[in-house]
Amino acid sequence: MSPAPIRLEAPLSKEEIEPLRTGDVVRLNGVIYIARDAAHARMKEAIEAGEPLPLDPEGNIVYYSGPAPARPGRALGPAGPTTASRMDPYSPLLIERGLRGMVGKGVRSEAVIESMREHGCVYFGAVEGTAALLADCVKEAEVIAYEDLGAEAVRRIFVEEFPVVVVNDLYGGDLYREGRERWRR
Repeated sequence: MSPAPIRLEAPLSKEEIEPLRTGDVVRLNGVIYIARDAAHARMKEAIEAGEPLPLDPEGNIVYYSGPAPARPGRALGPAGPTTASRMDPYSPLLIERGLRGMVGKGVRSEAVIESMREHGCVYFGAVEGTAALLADCVKEAEVIAYEDLGAEAVRRIFVEEFPVVVVNDLYGGDLYREGRERWRR
């Protein structure tokens, strides 16, 4: 676990995420995407139909959130993390296509963790209850697909110093499991 925050600039290469370990504190910078359950279901349908996706997963990060409307002068409204397991049925399809990071809250399924190990992807946790703080890190935001889904539309956002923690690394590490085991002793 790194004692100081690790700064990462998205999009990411597999080599950039290889040194990350569970518990590392990271500050994300650059372009990431917001998408929730309904958008993931549509992306799955697009993949199955051989249609293009609204975002190229290669090297990118998807943040599971349904932001509130932005106040005047703000890029995005409060945007807290959504429970990641809701995306578990869809995540391996994006990971197989080069997705390098996911941001949410809560545990992931074994199928997602295995896909992450096999294809090179990490899962970052964002702290729930910090929606306004996280939105302050968003400097630009635009809907790029599925506008009819409202808060669940796919957005491209530009973030600065977006705080996350590595929950699942490339090596099968799981911060939730490790934390429980450590505190049982």
